[in-house]
Amino acid sequence: MWIYQCKLTLCENTFFSSREINDLFLTEALIGNYALTYALNLAQSPYKNTGEIYYYLHLSQLNEKGIYVTPATIPDGQEPNFSFSQFNSVPDGYWYAMGKNCLFQRQDGYASEYDSKNNVWYAVDRRTSKKTKEKAANYPQVGFIKMMGIGTVMEFFVISTQDLSLPRYIRLGKFMSKAKVDVILHQNPTIVSHQHQRVGYLLNPLDLPQEMQVMSYDTYNVHPVPLIRNAILTGNFLKLSKDLYLPVDMKFGVDFLQPSVAS
Repeated sequence: MWIYQCKLTLCENTFFSSREINDLFLTEALIGNYALTYALNLAQSPYKNTGEIYYYLHLSQLNEKGIYVTPATIPDGQEPNFSFSQFNSVPDGYWYAMGKNCLFQRQDGYASEYDSKNNVWYAVDRRTSKKTKEKAANYPQVGFIKMMGIGTVMEFFVISTQDLSLPRYIRLGKFMSKAKVDVILHQNPTIVSHQHQRVGYLLNPLDLPQEMQVMSYDTYNVHPVPLIRNAILTGNFLKLSKDLYLPVDMKFGVDFLQPSVAS
């Protein structure tokens, strides 16, 4: 068994929309294991996506190969860096107007027409007089954004039954920000049985083996799966060093996402 203890250093500000409060978009100081798996190129999302969710297909294949990735955690005693800024996606054109959940910008060759009763704008083709209703935009126009800052250090683990070649640099988050990966290899660790063992790293609770007893934990409510930290567990563990333990037999708990077969 190969266990890769990975140190992740952010080279650019990194944004995940962990929480949204009105026009404030916040990034929690963590990275989920699904995002890391794709960033490490252990699973590949399609170039074009029509809205289908591929977690079951991709992650169940990794379960069959004996590959698992933990979430990334800020180590004990360290603090994350944050960057706070304002964004504005209002068009830069000479003329625009605010409509119903949208920004309307008049294009060349078109006139504008406003329905004040319904607060709706129409683009009118000057040649054909055809009117097109402006549609609502499914993204925020203005707001504030809190990102994990440059130099933030996190740790995660890749557990595998086969030797892997992990990339030195990866891209993360909505803006595909650059991050450096440094690896320490633990090979064939000792398996021990402990009661009330504290695990300080973030864990995905869906990925723990059924026989693992979870006594207490701190919860981080993020999507797509809430994560836990400082869990007190009873069961079997991989002993990597004097004070470093990980639960054995973790795998991606995506069986509940298995598509139902029509009868």
